[in-house]
Amino acid sequence: MVYNVMKLFYSELIFLFPFHLMFRRCRIDMKIIFMVIDGVADTLRYRPTSLELARKIGLDQLARKSIAGCFYPIDNETPPESDAAVFSLLGYDPRRINIGRGLLEALGVGIKIKEGYEVVFRANFATIDPSNKKIIDRRVGRSLSSEEAQELAKAIDGIDLGIYNGYARVIASIGHRAVVVIGSKEKRLSADVSNTDPAYAKEGRLSVALKSFKPFIEPCKALNNSEEARITCELVDEFTRKIIDILDKHPLNIERATKGLPKANALLLRDAEDRYPSIEPIRNLYNRTFGIVAEMPVEKGIGVILGMDIAQVPPPTNNPQIDYEERLKASLDLLKKNDVVYVHLKGPDEPGHDGDKERKIKSIELIDSYFIQPLINNIDLDNVAIIITSDHATPPELKAHSSDPVPIIVAYNGLNRFDDLKSFTEYECCNKGSLGLIANGFKVLKEIFTILEQK
Repeated sequence: MVYNVMKLFYSELIFLFPFHLMFRRCRIDMKIIFMVIDGVADTLRYRPTSLELARKIGLDQLARKSIAGCFYPIDNETPPESDAAVFSLLGYDPRRINIGRGLLEALGVGIKIKEGYEVVFRANFATIDPSNKKIIDRRVGRSLSSEEAQELAKAIDGIDLGIYNGYARVIASIGHRAVVVIGSKEKRLSADVSNTDPAYAKEGRLSVALKSFKPFIEPCKALNNSEEARITCELVDEFTRKIIDILDKHPLNIERATKGLPKANALLLRDAEDRYPSIEPIRNLYNRTFGIVAEMPVEKGIGVILGMDIAQVPPPTNNPQIDYEERLKASLDLLKKNDVVYVHLKGPDEPGHDGDKERKIKSIELIDSYFIQPLINNIDLDNVAIIITSDHATPPELKAHSSDPVPIIVAYNGLNRFDDLKSFTEYECCNKGSLGLIANGFKVLKEIFTILEQK
């Protein structure tokens, strides 16, 4: 009799109390590390890939307890640039995001612009022939240190452009990269101008990498008939002309030349922006709080735009063990305060651009040894899900981003199944992953969150 009464009581309690909602809430409250290894993917047209050749104990361990798939970061035709790819990975259709990368880079280094009277550009220090502006190396052979770039930037920061009360602000960021703000104290300016970097064509506010181009600094062209765009181009061209002479004769470049190093004697500008756009905060998009650990200004700038909690980590050094330990600590600290931590590590992309497959393989192995394996030791996969993917493929054979699909794994002990993966590679994820091939990167995170909430 007592047993029957208790049975009735509990059956009524279960009917009245929505335990299924409590379970669902637990899944929403789980912690998630969303890790993007920049350019880690290759193309299956050239096998074995870097991921197939790398010795990566941690990544393969996670792959064996995960579901997996592949996706096109943008679509099956577009080789994505980093900013568009990151927006897409975070769930924003990049075709509806109209932000010049210059602004993202500026926000990433803590720079603000005066709307209407300043235009901001992403810039590369480059090596040119001053006599004809022929580009010898768009990135100074990747030999320019951040400290050297900062010294050169100081020499031209605040330069008077001599027309329209124009001026320029120049801020070096990491390595050969910089931010340039072109301004006028009397005339309104416009971001509807072309790039002076010939490697990128302008499409709206975004740039698209060109497969071939003439190696000369391009004159700035107004992209509409406005006076603002015309004046902006006049100021840009005057900036380019004036700084070449200053940089070419700078003592630092003279010293570099005596050592057989290329001079950083020009700046190539692209991805102009003149306004702060309105974008839905990522917290509203998913009803979750997000933190971000990123090395490069563009990803940090995206974090600022989307309202993410940004970890302050120092720029990369020549000691990957220290670098990755710092980034791991920052990730774990952010995880205590946020539901999702987005981690962006640059490693393999640069050697992919340089066509150096051996160095790309080594960079994957270093990330695995000093970030992935310690992460596994510090994470309880009963309570934390780990998502690992790439923002785009950078095959060393192509020395550029490609439109190939990239692999993704989702490791979490609460999944009701694991795919039969042996390792984290393009082939394994694309051919064995139950997530299949997803057509657009901006659909991926929502799909994964839905799967995790149901478990």
